[in-house]
Amino acid sequence: MSHRQVLEALSGILLGMFVSILATSVVSSSLPRIITDLHGKQSAFTWVVTATLLTTTISTPIWGKLADLVNRKLLIQLALTISVISAALAGFSHNTEMLITMRAFQGIGAGGLTALGTVLIADIISPRERGRYMGYMGAVMGVAMVGGPLLGGVLTDSALGWRWNFFVGLPFAVAAIVVLQRTLHLPRAAKRDVKIDYLGATLISVGIAGLLLWVTFAGDKFDWMSWQTVAMVGGSLVVLALAVLAEAKASDPIIPLHLFRNRTLVLAVIGSVAVGIAMFGTSVFIGQYMQLARGKTPTQSGLLTIPMVVGLMGSSMIVGRIIARTGRYKKFMVAGAVLLTAGLGLMGTIHYDTNFVLVALYMLILGAGVGMLMQNLVLAVQNTLDVREIGSGTASVAFFRTLGGAIGVSALGAVLSTHVTDLMAKGLARIGIDPSAMAGDGSLPDLRTLPAPVRTVVEQAFGDSIADLFLIATPIALISLVAVLLLKEVPLGNRSGIQQRLEVDGQPVDEQVPGQPLVGEPVVVSQDGRPVDEAADDARQDARV
Repeated sequence: MSHRQVLEALSGILLGMFVSILATSVVSSSLPRIITDLHGKQSAFTWVVTATLLTTTISTPIWGKLADLVNRKLLIQLALTISVISAALAGFSHNTEMLITMRAFQGIGAGGLTALGTVLIADIISPRERGRYMGYMGAVMGVAMVGGPLLGGVLTDSALGWRWNFFVGLPFAVAAIVVLQRTLHLPRAAKRDVKIDYLGATLISVGIAGLLLWVTFAGDKFDWMSWQTVAMVGGSLVVLALAVLAEAKASDPIIPLHLFRNRTLVLAVIGSVAVGIAMFGTSVFIGQYMQLARGKTPTQSGLLTIPMVVGLMGSSMIVGRIIARTGRYKKFMVAGAVLLTAGLGLMGTIHYDTNFVLVALYMLILGAGVGMLMQNLVLAVQNTLDVREIGSGTASVAFFRTLGGAIGVSALGAVLSTHVTDLMAKGLARIGIDPSAMAGDGSLPDLRTLPAPVRTVVEQAFGDSIADLFLIATPIALISLVAVLLLKEVPLGNRSGIQQRLEVDGQPVDEQVPGQPLVGEPVVVSQDGRPVDEAADDARQDARV
């Protein structure tokens, strides 16, 4: 494909990913207002986010496996349709239960777009050039993830109201489906028997859902150390153990276990968990900080997250182009892990009255870390995988990234609920108010209706509690730094996924002579003087072994 053809096809893929992430993130700054209007509690606030992340987590490896078996173009259009229709239905919600249900369906579509977008990019772009285009992908994801709250805040504060948060993605989705239909042309893959591992998918879903439910309810509905904890955790672990056995025996497993003999994939999975916690946790709880600790409107809350957009988008695009030019990626991933850890640690120092300039600087650092790390973890994995397992391998990394986000949001939400309640009780007692008189039903407070002294207590409680969440996440980011340091850098190859698949299927491949440069590019050789493609093939074979 020419550069123009690549950009045309990429525009549809990125537009689809933008729609999916926007549909998820656009409500972040509006959730405090939405949950208040629907008379929901802190647990409902958490589950509006967790339900989407849960179904995204569960469905991502299934979509990834399907991508290795059936038409990928049809799959991504189907995922788009599911994602946006369910988002639109969420806009008609009149209680938190319906909202959570529709968001769960939305996550199924989001899982498909998360897995398939990266797989399709691998299809049409070689690993060597992929860094450049991954930068675009990271920038689009960053703008949608962090810029979505700004759009949501504007809609919520306007005459349209918060329900239009769920309708705004519809025109983008239609445009994405049309663009994909017209620009994405994939060769017909060799026919093969399609066998879906339904047993494995069911066991994985039940096991993960059990753990997330435990994290959500422990400390609220029952004690962390209780028989309910033993039953839920023990039962979930047993189900997951059965899932491992099922995957080991399945002819076409959802998550092929032999992939975990690939050292690069294992280390990338560890790093992705931390990225998921940082990316999803920040976008969820920073909205609560801005509105419940600083008294800002949804629009102001979205505007105040712009520094994170700038950090994520800038680092992703700049680093992506440098990687495409040099073929080196590990040092940027190390830098990203350092910035991620530092950003989370700095965000852990904020209070309800911290200068906004400092908060903006901390978010800029955090965004830059996520931008350098997120897509390059996927790039490193794809560069070492057999082309026939790109879908499963890529989806596995996305699966654990989203799983980290889901568990992180659930656990951090549970901690926040408990911590806020304790701090508010102490603060009210300090100003001479009986905490039991203000207990209510646990719904999120509306600062506009509170007397000044009580409002200050609420702002202090939420400000300090949310800061503690970032401190809890900081050690996890340190683990991602260790994982990245242990990664072995493998030279990036010059053949796209389509070229490799055609070669495997025995079909003719239209490409340059191996070892020769693409038109207008210099010959790149490895340290031993061989063409980089030859050296890269050997290195990838070593990594697989």
